[in-house]
Amino acid sequence: MDLRRLRYFLVLAEELDFTRAAHRLHIAQPALSQQIRALEREIGAPLLERNSRGCRLTVVGEVVAREAGELLVRVAAAQERIRAAVGGRQGQLRLALTRSARGGHVDALLTAFRTLHPDVELVVRTGWTAHNITELLAGRLDAAFVRPPLDDAGLECRHIAREELLVAVPADHPLARERRVTRERIAAEPVILWPRENAPGMHDLISRQLWPDGGPRIVREEPDDEQLLLSVAAGAGIAPVPEGRARALRIPGVRLKRVTAPMPTVDLALAHQAASATPALRGLLSLVDALPGPSADGRRLPPDRQVHDPA
Repeated sequence: MDLRRLRYFLVLAEELDFTRAAHRLHIAQPALSQQIRALEREIGAPLLERNSRGCRLTVVGEVVAREAGELLVRVAAAQERIRAAVGGRQGQLRLALTRSARGGHVDALLTAFRTLHPDVELVVRTGWTAHNITELLAGRLDAAFVRPPLDDAGLECRHIAREELLVAVPADHPLARERRVTRERIAAEPVILWPRENAPGMHDLISRQLWPDGGPRIVREEPDDEQLLLSVAAGAGIAPVPEGRARALRIPGVRLKRVTAPMPTVDLALAHQAASATPALRGLLSLVDALPGPSADGRRLPPDRQVHDPA
């Protein structure tokens, strides 16, 4: 059924006069008559009884007018929903956070996205980088926050932030009294870290930056940063922790120490499949693209991002 003809008929049903209806529709009266006759042929019954004073609706015409009004309202609503989906204002965005980067830039991005796209349903999960990548490649996620570097082909990464890497030490450890720790001083210390399979690229990057001469002496593995810092507080060893996560957790009995130059850092990025970007995802990517890039030399951070030992 031609929706345009239904619109014409609905105006005619309100005016019950071809001249006035044609004027409202900005078409010629013969053209309106032709469209109404075509609609009657489609339906298979007369919709109007014409007379010298104008016309009136038949019983079928009254039903068509009522149903056409409801149908056109639904069509208009559907068209708006489609336009909203195309513009990223509706739909669903399946997103995964990484356990080591809760809060900070991530929360700010999600808050901004919800403000700009209130009709998009955000389905948010949390997982390690390796798990998030597996879910992305399987098509079960639209995007995920990850810790680069990544080795997986077919994924596009956009930089979010660069964080200083701190060393957490027990409060009663000799290193806790030092303003900064050197790589030589931590070389033989027992280290607590999460399993490498959680984020191989980040794990290797940390090892290269802090233990360049042979890797850390790992004595314990913990599933997440909170458990890692609790083990540090208990005196089991020292641990590298991204600044943002360490600041958010603030575990008693732990001192956060900066490392002498060159400053160790880890990056946070948003990954998605290069060939797959829904309108909702494009809305999130546009917010990411508006973020400032990493520092030019990869070592210095803006003053408000510098971290001082809370002791």
